[in-house]
Amino acid sequence: MSLRINDVAPDFTAETTQGPIHFHEWIGDSYAVLFSHPKDFTPVCTTELGAVGSLEAQFAARGVKPIGLSVDGVENHAKWAKDIEEVTGAKVNFPVIGDTDLNVAKLYDMLPASAGDTSEGRTPADNATVRVVYIVGPDKKIKLQMAYPMTTGRNFDEIIRVIDSIQLTAKHKVATPANWKQGEDVIITGGVSNEDADKIFPGYKTVKPYLRTTTQPK
Repeated sequence: MSLRINDVAPDFTAETTQGPIHFHEWIGDSYAVLFSHPKDFTPVCTTELGAVGSLEAQFAARGVKPIGLSVDGVENHAKWAKDIEEVTGAKVNFPVIGDTDLNVAKLYDMLPASAGDTSEGRTPADNATVRVVYIVGPDKKIKLQMAYPMTTGRNFDEIIRVIDSIQLTAKHKVATPANWKQGEDVIITGGVSNEDADKIFPGYKTVKPYLRTTTQPK
């Protein structure tokens, strides 16, 4: 099954390091970041889970729940968490899904249906495509998806930046330009007429007839 932005994120029930969850129910009224890993005790992924742990307060401030997934069991995840804290100094206080039956990996199109139904005997190389990030909104729809190669660690500062953009543009009739950061000017969407823009965004700048910028709404 191919997943696209604005599709409803597939729901599932799974065991995690914090007990069983029903994904949509677990998300509740929050945003969620689901990020997956090919196997426990792998070097790049160790740094990634630590990076997310270090951003715990930033995610919470934005009403975002991070959740990891690895194609191993939760018992291994708990042991791995000790290494992650030792290496990065950050605790894994968010749940990590145990996907030993490959159910979630296949549900989210990270592995083909022919991958079988067990993680037993599979190597990180076998699971190389299980390195995806999904941002899911409170409406349970996919807002972003990104896939990474095994040798490239994910940039979680960029994921925070994207969340800021998604949340801002969900509330206001604006879009964010390339490399935008919090506090910088934004773009007025094409659905806003110039007459309405005068009222909603007084003092906006017309760069081109199709490109109007304004200060970031509060």
